[in-house]
Amino acid sequence: MTIFWFRRDLRLEDNAALYYALKNHQNVQPLFIFDIEILDKLSDKKDARVTFIYQEIERLHKELSVLGCNLWVKYGKPMEIFQELSKENHIEAVYTNHDYEPYAITRDKTLGVFFHSKNILFKTYKDQCIFEKDEVLKDDGKPYTVFTPYSRKWKAKLTEYHLKAYPTIKYFHNFRKSKTEKIFSLAEMGFEKSNIPFPENEFKKDVIIHYKAKRDFPDIKGTTRFSVHLRFGTISIRALAKTASELSEEYLNELIWRDFYMMIIWHFPHSVQNAFKPAYDHIKWRNNPEEFEAWCNGKTGYPIVDAGMRELNSTGFMHNRVRMIVASFLTKHLLIDWRWGEAYFAEKLLDFELSSNNGGWQWAASSGCDAAPYFRVFNPELQTQKFDPKLQYVRKWVPEFEDFTVYPKPIVDHKFARERVLKVYKEALTNP
Repeated sequence: MTIFWFRRDLRLEDNAALYYALKNHQNVQPLFIFDIEILDKLSDKKDARVTFIYQEIERLHKELSVLGCNLWVKYGKPMEIFQELSKENHIEAVYTNHDYEPYAITRDKTLGVFFHSKNILFKTYKDQCIFEKDEVLKDDGKPYTVFTPYSRKWKAKLTEYHLKAYPTIKYFHNFRKSKTEKIFSLAEMGFEKSNIPFPENEFKKDVIIHYKAKRDFPDIKGTTRFSVHLRFGTISIRALAKTASELSEEYLNELIWRDFYMMIIWHFPHSVQNAFKPAYDHIKWRNNPEEFEAWCNGKTGYPIVDAGMRELNSTGFMHNRVRMIVASFLTKHLLIDWRWGEAYFAEKLLDFELSSNNGGWQWAASSGCDAAPYFRVFNPELQTQKFDPKLQYVRKWVPEFEDFTVYPKPIVDHKFARERVLKVYKEALTNP
């Protein structure tokens, strides 16, 4: 028996490791593990991401049952599950796709040692990005830390081969045939179903075509909302990049940013917990808990900031332009550590991806690679005038913003906040 382990690649079509497993082996048994090492850290037992994953696993379960194959769905620690499976079955090989986050790297190294001890072949493949690890490097062999030259090299390396779909369907006959069994429920894992609606998984070429013109306006549907599907692999990055390369360089650049941040976290793992630029670890954050709570709840007195936070809390989504505004506000206006904001986003975002979330927050705080210079402090009012001029986005999420008896006064004056943060940053960077 060969096991194919679904992780961040919840689809049967155009799946790299699944293709190689099916092509090279017969009797391929698909597996998904609800990893308690990850799930136990979720305080919200109605976490929408768990519901999303569960629904996608149910979909895969049905698709595989049509092929006469039963998807094994397990709940527990991956090591313990594979130990048990190896006792009950003769496993020749385990196939899966790469994951670049620190926990996943450690997990896979540990499992690799175990598989080796059991004489089980362990094969992993690139699937969730176009270029990974050392595939796009500077001429001197070092990793890029600035996006523009990285993107130029990325585009120069891109060929039709990198965008070609893996033809998994032609090998579906190699799935292991077995009786379909019922999957345990969300409740049996200690979770409840979330009622947050999920974005549709369908190509929206029109959105991609007009992406450049509409991407910055949060009141219109000018973005694809594909991020959650990319995060969990319910859509192929190759298919999306192929469409983007044909229709919109601006949208392709967004996909390149995703590869860039994955590459950064791979080469510079210290940036997961600390500033990419060590000097920025000397900033004396104010970290006022009452102000942080006001930011979290969308009650800062700045409508565009509050609208973004309320959208996040209600839907698990926030428009990318607004993400930059609220992140800048937390770090620059309130002088609250970017890690506080990053952790809150990690808890709330449907599309939470460690590398992109970390990269975005460090960009806003000016502590990351190729970040906004520290003296750039977004003015929420000017951002509103530019990107929500008719206040349609603000009115949707903060309908009371014009009622001064209900809506709070600004938590801090913009001019004062800007002068304060420039002083604090300058002191930290010149006198570490």
